[in-house]
Amino acid sequence: MKTTKQIRETILTWLETRLDDGAFRSLHSTARQLQEGAEDWLFYSSFSGVPRDTGKAPAELTAEELTVAKQLRSGWDPSRWSLDELGRAALLLSTAAQPKETFFERIENTFISSDNREAVALYQSLPLLPYPEQWSGRAAEGLRTNVTAIFEAVALRNPYPADYLDEDAWNQLVLKALFIGSPLYLIQGIDQRANEHLAHMLVDYAHERWAADRPVSPELWRPVGPFAGDTIVKEDLARVLDHPNPLHQRAALLALAASPATSAKELIDGHGSRLDAMKTNQTDWQSIGKETAAKQ
Repeated sequence: MKTTKQIRETILTWLETRLDDGAFRSLHSTARQLQEGAEDWLFYSSFSGVPRDTGKAPAELTAEELTVAKQLRSGWDPSRWSLDELGRAALLLSTAAQPKETFFERIENTFISSDNREAVALYQSLPLLPYPEQWSGRAAEGLRTNVTAIFEAVALRNPYPADYLDEDAWNQLVLKALFIGSPLYLIQGIDQRANEHLAHMLVDYAHERWAADRPVSPELWRPVGPFAGDTIVKEDLARVLDHPNPLHQRAALLALAASPATSAKELIDGHGSRLDAMKTNQTDWQSIGKETAAKQ
């Protein structure tokens, strides 16, 4: 990750092109004062008051700006950020210039007192903050919320969970995303952090849904495939392969193709033409996730 200063200055550059002169001067002046050691009250009041300068419209970063974002911090995706979220991130990174204890106290107090919109900005900014290992507990707390916007600020388009959450917290993230209908394809690291315990948790969850005659997302099978042994292949993926919806069938074939079990290879032997068609149509988990989300 580039330095906190580089990220902060880039965010301010983006804002300068989107705000009127007076609004940007006000925000830039506050950021400079925070870097130079302004008192606590200025940080708290300015963080809360950012929308007065920025408004709450989508930032609509360009493709070039999004490329810069990923160069500044691997995986950083501010494509859905609003102007006030960028402004609040700039202030967070400005106060990071203070001693570690001061910075920690300010961030913790802001988490405690934040409203939902402020909390979204905080959680989205986690991958940009210094001392990243220190915020894993806060990230896990954000995942426990009943507010979908806050949960998704942590879980979706955010590299922090994959980089810093332990396995239990990660597994709960994926399971909860399915439970509330958040798309798995927007969870960064979903393939790299797949694990056997998660696979069995998801299969158990699918069984509960089936027993209650409720639908199971095709995306559920994405983290299951690499850990699908004979039992999962024969009892679960075979069932999904017979689903009347072709989207579920394609998900089953992708999961079976990832399975190490011999039975999986045997099961897909009769579907070679369908797999070829999926490759031709560039069917992958991303396209399945997008199609699933579009139908919800």
